[in-house]
Amino acid sequence: MAKSISTTWKPKTTKTPRKKAAPKAFVAPKPEPAASATVVDAPKPVVLGPMMRKPELINAVVERSGLKKKDVKPIVEATLAVLGAALQDNRELNLQPMGKIKVNREKIKPNGKVMIARIRQSQNLPSALADTDPTDLDSDVAPPTAAE
Repeated sequence: MAKSISTTWKPKTTKTPRKKAAPKAFVAPKPEPAASATVVDAPKPVVLGPMMRKPELINAVVERSGLKKKDVKPIVEATLAVLGAALQDNRELNLQPMGKIKVNREKIKPNGKVMIARIRQSQNLPSALADTDPTDLDSDVAPPTAAE
């Protein structure tokens, strides 16, 4: 007897595409405890007041010194000329109580020279109201020095 092989025809089944698994939810790492906050003093903006010009400077010197304007004007003008010449020569100025002035950069322009300068002033400058008249000081007491 011969064996017969029976085969039945089966249609090929198409595979259905698998559904992609949903992406796993992002789990943020646990935050570390925050560091203690430190207070930092930020630079304070400089509010510019009105510009002082030479006539105002002369009047202020007259008021403070008690001298006549005709005597003060040539002195102030000579002082400004000397200071301008020193800056022109790139000299560092140490004129207390005005401060220490150092030119950092300069740029030559067609109408002049632009200088970027650093001025360092002492913090313990007396205010205009606290200024004492030199005639009020005792003659046997020396005026305070910059180190004091």
